[in-house]
Amino acid sequence: MQEYSQIVIDFVRQNHWWALPIVFALAFGESLAFISLFIPAWALLVAIGALINASGLVFWPIWLAGAAGAAAGDWVSYWFGFHFKDRIAHMWPLSRHPDMLPRGHAFMEKWGIPGIFIGRFFGPLRAVVPLIAGILEMDYWKFQSANVLSALVWAYVLLAFGDVGMGIAKWFGLAPWFD
Repeated sequence: MQEYSQIVIDFVRQNHWWALPIVFALAFGESLAFISLFIPAWALLVAIGALINASGLVFWPIWLAGAAGAAAGDWVSYWFGFHFKDRIAHMWPLSRHPDMLPRGHAFMEKWGIPGIFIGRFFGPLRAVVPLIAGILEMDYWKFQSANVLSALVWAYVLLAFGDVGMGIAKWFGLAPWFD
């Protein structure tokens, strides 16, 4: 997996115009129920954040692409949960982990809208919170408000972490390959 990650990072470094669609796709995959279990997109987003100033990329469009991808992934997961409610428990991987849905249900019952924000920042929750919100028929506009706001914060944090981390590494002379 690390080999593929390096290929993506090198590609973005050499092809700046692809940064926006790649960041959108990574954030979408990271936020999509079930798919996020197989895509280490958060690490790639941090790495792309490290490329921003080091490679002359502009932060704000990349941030918005990441937020849009994350919001779209959660929206699809919500839609899936809303439309396939009872059948979801019989689908893989939930069919192999029957405790995930009741735990997710209890989490959403306890936290509600703030649960959308909390779920965005924790890997295992990120995959199921929007799905559960759809199953529970959470008000669409309340879900979307929390979804979009949390996506903006999440994308900013990941990309800025990489960007600031690279700045610190360069300051200490730990990233000579970007000079």
